[in-house]
Amino acid sequence: MNGDFAIYVHWPFCARICPYCDFNVRKERGADPAAWSAALTAELAHWAALTPGRRVTSLYFGGGTPSLAPHSVIATVIDAAAKAWAFADDAEITLEANPADAARFAGFRAAGVNRLSLGAQSFDDAALKFLGRDHSGAEARAAIEIALSDFPRVSADFIYALPGQEISQWTEELRAALAAGLRHLSLYQLTIEPGTAFDRQTAKGRWSPAGDGLAADLFDAAQEITAAAGLPAYEISNHAGAGHRSRHNSAYWSGADYLGIGPGAHGRVTIEGVRRATETARAPFDYLARVGREGHALTLDAALTDEERRIEKFAMGLRTVDGVEADASDLAALGPAIDALAADGFLVRDGARIAATPNGRRLLNAVLERVFA
Repeated sequence: MNGDFAIYVHWPFCARICPYCDFNVRKERGADPAAWSAALTAELAHWAALTPGRRVTSLYFGGGTPSLAPHSVIATVIDAAAKAWAFADDAEITLEANPADAARFAGFRAAGVNRLSLGAQSFDDAALKFLGRDHSGAEARAAIEIALSDFPRVSADFIYALPGQEISQWTEELRAALAAGLRHLSLYQLTIEPGTAFDRQTAKGRWSPAGDGLAADLFDAAQEITAAAGLPAYEISNHAGAGHRSRHNSAYWSGADYLGIGPGAHGRVTIEGVRRATETARAPFDYLARVGREGHALTLDAALTDEERRIEKFAMGLRTVDGVEADASDLAALGPAIDALAADGFLVRDGARIAATPNGRRLLNAVLERVFA
């Protein structure tokens, strides 16, 4: 089957576990480059046999902390993917990186990475300490400068709505990031995820999250500042200048196919006309063992129902300014709810194109509850 798709590769190891993180991560215990190269390329080969003739638009190394991975592993995976499928001429190859690993950036560029996603999170040392990060504000600034010199495209993550955060501090941080030359920013509101260290701390009353009013004010300030700088929001948390949108994340939001490679990775792939949900074994060494035995580590491989596909389509697509293209079955199932939300100013409808208004994106969870009520 022909068609463009993306590939996500999960590197599960971190030097430390951040207190807000609920991803599938483990403290690094010394990863064997040969074992991981063999497992990841074997998984790619498994999928290559099922998806011949397709084209890769993006390859994304996430985690975890992929900037801890041996350069040889990253290079081997890129080479294996390029041999298994055609790559688009402008294929995006992204690696998530920690500012503390800036000395390793050039090696990833040499391996074939052409876009770096930098977990800066803040320029404020007190905020970074609270977030459990292992770099300083000065190191974050220096890492951005190094990344911009090494890579043609760079993004940086920042977290807002920290306890006690003031709007003036947040706007100063955003202006500093923009002044550094960044053309893509991912701005995430701090959320308390179940099972994390922050979840346990707040349950014990050690601190309280920022209130909804302050969080909304910080969000609005970000929209204003980034838009004025030529990086308007194209998704709830993501802002980009022209030509700098994340192609990989855009594949998720637009409902494109993507493979999930590595421990605990999720995928959505269409085979013989059926869109399937996939997931791999989460524990790193269980993953390695399964791939060694079977050539893959799938723990889930199931066809999505029409309702599941519709929910994913709207839940992901309405996050973006582009919205979704509704088909006849979507409109038959959701038309009255969509029209009611449009009348209330939360959605706009242009023929079959449905998009959330700025206020609709701000309140998207509530909007989606009404869409699928």
